[in-house]
Amino acid sequence: MKNRAELLLSGNEAIARGAYEAGVTIAAGYPGTPSSEILESLAQYDNEVYCEWAPNEKVAMEVAIGASWVGARSMATMKHVGLNVAADPLMTLSYVGTGGGLVVVVADDPGMYSSQNEQDSRNYARFAKIPMFEPSDSQEAKDFIIAAFELSEKFNTPVILRSSTRISHGKSVVKPGKRKTSSKKIEFLKNPPKYVAVPSYARKMRERMEKRLAQLRLYVNKCPQNQVISRGKEVGVVASGVAFQYAREEFREASLLKLGLSYPFPDDLIKEFAHNYQELIVIEELDNFLEEHIRSLGIKTKGREYFSGIGELNPDRVARGHYRLENKGAFVREKKVDENGIPLPARPPMFCPGCPSRGLFYALSKIDCVVSGDIGCYSLGVFPPYERLDTILCMGAGITVAQGMDKAGLKDKPVVGIIGDSTFFHSGITGLLELSYNKGTSTIVIVDNRATAMTGLQEHPGTGRTLMREKTYTAHPEDFARACGIKNIHIIDPLNFEQTLKVLKKEVKKEAASVIVSRRACVLVERPKKNPLAIDLDKCTQCGRCLKIGCPAVYRESTNKKAIVIDEILCTGCGFCTQVCPKEAIIPKE
Repeated sequence: MKNRAELLLSGNEAIARGAYEAGVTIAAGYPGTPSSEILESLAQYDNEVYCEWAPNEKVAMEVAIGASWVGARSMATMKHVGLNVAADPLMTLSYVGTGGGLVVVVADDPGMYSSQNEQDSRNYARFAKIPMFEPSDSQEAKDFIIAAFELSEKFNTPVILRSSTRISHGKSVVKPGKRKTSSKKIEFLKNPPKYVAVPSYARKMRERMEKRLAQLRLYVNKCPQNQVISRGKEVGVVASGVAFQYAREEFREASLLKLGLSYPFPDDLIKEFAHNYQELIVIEELDNFLEEHIRSLGIKTKGREYFSGIGELNPDRVARGHYRLENKGAFVREKKVDENGIPLPARPPMFCPGCPSRGLFYALSKIDCVVSGDIGCYSLGVFPPYERLDTILCMGAGITVAQGMDKAGLKDKPVVGIIGDSTFFHSGITGLLELSYNKGTSTIVIVDNRATAMTGLQEHPGTGRTLMREKTYTAHPEDFARACGIKNIHIIDPLNFEQTLKVLKKEVKKEAASVIVSRRACVLVERPKKNPLAIDLDKCTQCGRCLKIGCPAVYRESTNKKAIVIDEILCTGCGFCTQVCPKEAIIPKE
């Protein structure tokens, strides 16, 4: 990215640009929507910044910490649930402190567009007692991360920058600057009381941390990221992040207290602002993080009762809250339809045409079993026509939940655990070791599609390539299974229906742990040669069996004949439908 007067950047691209300008030299993370594009954007500066996809967020955090302790500016990136994984080193890092500046970028997903829960990462700032920045547009995303690195080094603390889906993926104009380079020598200065968190040293670290927090509480009251925007004289609104943008648009006659550095709380600034207005309103996304603290200061405020903490905020939801606040009634907005007055149809989630997981789940639908799932594209196996996924909890739990069911004595049905290849390397290896060590009998299916597919086809330890586009060692899940002591190991092609069903039926009957590696690349990684198929209407009996594989290319026409057809544009020619047709009525298109 060349320096230009102005750039139109997403929040993620702007964060990457800000990290580059701040002089970051090491950045590590694990892909997760809505954060994935940060490292992908930063990796383009490969001559000056080293970027890597780590196996998981805890590893990424520890890589960034190691780099910081020898004097480099470093960054770790992740989504909100990834911060849970990285919380262990983060909490102790708050005690130990940093060397070079260290910023943790976390992107929350209000509305759960691609996550299994909603989670407000602001709580981690208070929990770990470290500062948190919240940008409200792309320009601030760039500027705030630069400020975060400076604050990190000024106070010897890690700093969190919290983004969210709208900030990460929304675009706005950014003015780029020049990269700050450091002449600081990369070295480690031996100092056990500083870096070794054993109890005798950690007690002193705790005291230093509390003193640092007291200093930060003074700093945030005067920092440039927290500012008052004076407009009206009766109503004051407190907001941070993207909620500030909605508040500014909707409350046009209210003054605003914009908290860009939202933790530690700027108590003096909040009290001074609240004193000037008859009514104080807090608008925030997810938890009532600010409102609860402001009320603890003895300040009356309105907020949660008008602006829900469930789901993502947007202009309409803020407008509805504003209307209820002023009119004590229901807000009604005209329903938006197209020019013909017809609402857009729903688009249910489904596997892509040619997706190898389709074959696996179709085979599983033929077996009466309990399936504990995991986080990945294969989560779609819960929906019709397969309905073959019974639980989803978190990364790695596909294996360990199955083990728990087995050990609890579930005997009426076999238990199958499913986990993806990237997820397996992230947090499945220890679960597999648990299964072997504690003599589990579940059947584990590792869906190896050669990419971190759900978040954008990023590399992982099993692809043989790094984020920096370098060839490297290729890790194979079956090798880890052998190392963990699993004896029953099979590799299948999930689009070979006969093989897949045969292996599954055989392994679920065994009173021993099994690992099945379902290996075929995602169609977006290795695009197959397109040889579309067609229905031979002379042979087709309209039995509908091909519809049960759930391929969007195969459907029944809406005409009077309602014949089953194959869309040649969508069809990849994978051939799975030919294997389930009892009349051999699916043939290559002439």
